Amino acid sequence: MTSVRRLFSTLLLAAFLLVGGLASPAGAHPMSTSAVLLDIRDDRVEGEIQLPIDRLAIAVDRDLTRTSVLGEDRTFLKSYATQHISAVGEDGTSWTTTLGTGSVRTIDGTAHLVYPLTIRPPDGQVTDFRLRYDVIVEELLTHKVIATVRYDFDRGILKTDDAETLGVLDWDTKSLRVPADEGSWLKGFATTAGLGIEHVGEGADHLLFLLMLLIPAPLVAAGGRWRAADTSPRRGLVRVVHVVSAFALGHSLTLALAASGVVHVPSRPVETLIALSIAVSAVHAIRPLVARGEVLIAAGFGLVHGLAFASLIGDLGLDRGSLVTTLLGFNLGIELTQLLVVALIMPSLIVLARTTVYPAFRIGVAVIGLVFSVSWMLERATLTAGDPFEGVQTWLVGHPLLVAGAVATLAVAARLRHEVPWTATGK
Repeated sequence: MTSVRRLFSTLLLAAFLLVGGLASPAGAHPMSTSAVLLDIRDDRVEGEIQLPIDRLAIAVDRDLTRTSVLGEDRTFLKSYATQHISAVGEDGTSWTTTLGTGSVRTIDGTAHLVYPLTIRPPDGQVTDFRLRYDVIVEELLTHKVIATVRYDFDRGILKTDDAETLGVLDWDTKSLRVPADEGSWLKGFATTAGLGIEHVGEGADHLLFLLMLLIPAPLVAAGGRWRAADTSPRRGLVRVVHVVSAFALGHSLTLALAASGVVHVPSRPVETLIALSIAVSAVHAIRPLVARGEVLIAAGFGLVHGLAFASLIGDLGLDRGSLVTTLLGFNLGIELTQLLVVALIMPSLIVLARTTVYPAFRIGVAVIGLVFSVSWMLERATLTAGDPFEGVQTWLVGHPLLVAGAVATLAVAARLRHEVPWTATGK
């Protein structure tokens, strides 16, 4: 009878644990996975493998720690991993696979042993190949390895957001095809142009700097004040072209120098100078600092903005071969975005500049730009913990058509009620 009670109690406990476990999935910990990250280049494939130390310990049947994998177990583990990674070209030839010096990194809360990986084809020309990989999975049935391409210029994979998962390697699947010979330079060029559009289109500071330069463009400086130009709107457009061209010249020069490694400036001072550039251009929009100053400001601070653009290009880790194409594409994206901003806002500014409303509009917008720029300078110089206007700036950048529409509506209304003659002065 006692044994029956024990059996009943055991079954009851087992049922409770089973039900409790099924009812509380949030309490379960997902099993750690390995990762293979690949960067496809013209003559080689680089990347890294990430091995969770707890799973690796089971696979090699050793007590591994963060210290031991870099100490007494280092040679054994590198040899073990090397033996379980290979690559074969489409023609059946073996490619060289090399692991670099291992390090330990915490990924998703789990300690991983990370090895740099280099794969080289015998003819120095990367084409489609098959990656064979069974580190850990050759011993651990439940383990998974996620293989990802995180860079391939010809296919437009340039940054983390573009990364493409190739597949999952496990006990049943120990090799997969890597499409390394697809795409074209045109695809990469278009992607980098999109990167330039995205970078400027989402950059409130770059857009505000451009807007500050455009505001006084329909006017002329005389006697230390802004006055309405008594010439045709075409002259105003020519000045806008000069401003945009000066900015393009400035940022293109430093972008090329910084991206090619000729000059290097830490990002924080650059970002602070960009905020300063907005402040200077805002003051210039209120009172002219120098005749045709917006062209000089655009060219001078364009050099600073180019350094900021270069930080993004530098993060891509480009080959020299693709650097020129990337710079051209990125610059094209920047210029297209600038021209779009000019097309959206400049006609309204030209119309507004011929009304009595414009002085108040110009000074009001310039003061807002000045406040934003001071806030950015304080934050980027680490004098304040955050930017109190970030929400407003994000909303404005996220609704460009609404902003342009509001300015256009104001321009139409002002023209109907407050238009001044072409030869009027005294702005």
